[in-house]
Amino acid sequence: MDRHELTAQIFAKKTFLCVGLDTDMKKIPQHLLGGEDPIFAFNKAVIDATAPFCVAYKPNLAFYESAGLKGMAAFEKTVAYLKATYPQHFIIADAKRGDIGNTSAMYARTFFEEYGVDALTVAPYMGEDSVTPFLAYKGKWVILLALTSNKGSHDFQLTADGNGERLFEKVIKTSQGWGTDKDMMYVVGATQGSMFADIRRVAPTHYLLVPGVGAQGGSLEEVCRYGMTKDCGLLVNSSRGIIYADSGESFATAAAEKARELQAAMAGELAQL
Repeated sequence: MDRHELTAQIFAKKTFLCVGLDTDMKKIPQHLLGGEDPIFAFNKAVIDATAPFCVAYKPNLAFYESAGLKGMAAFEKTVAYLKATYPQHFIIADAKRGDIGNTSAMYARTFFEEYGVDALTVAPYMGEDSVTPFLAYKGKWVILLALTSNKGSHDFQLTADGNGERLFEKVIKTSQGWGTDKDMMYVVGATQGSMFADIRRVAPTHYLLVPGVGAQGGSLEEVCRYGMTKDCGLLVNSSRGIIYADSGESFATAAAEKARELQAAMAGELAQL
């Protein structure tokens, strides 16, 4: 999916919501656990319920890898289901890969050729040759970690050099020589608030993937105030706040309601552009 198609979907559906499929076997409703593939059954129900209110899904690989081969089979089935049933939705594999060039090339092959997702989160710490193999795939996106929502982000990402340039700023500036705003996004945590203004000074047009709204306490209004561009420029992710809104048999209905609430708020923000 290219940038024009993604932006068109956002304005057509009046939402820039990404639903995070962080599916934990220990949190799946009990009535699903006796089935052949409870992870996929849970994902399918959540997807069907929330699809009208979002433009993207983001399965986090850690939750599937933790269940071994069955978990990875469920991930593959989830991606295949999205591609077949909701092809207009953007699929992000949240895997945070990144290694020396030939290893990154294998990761890229895995996610872009084998699974066929639209985008992959990538850790930029090892530099250009660890990222460019992912950018070799036309029509695919690399989403670089820039300024994350966790407490530990302060340990390195906000440290400054002798000229006052912070590490996250250096990552964003340097990486813009590797790709463009048509194939590269940045992860910026919603909990960073007004720091989005600093992000936009160094990346004024790139899309930002924004986790941390909902369970982590990030403010959608604040993210939009400092981070939104004329063509939106945001994919705001909510995972636990949507998919675990209810732990019983009504879990999908509850997920739909939470997604609908976020979509309504996002429609209001888009209306101000």
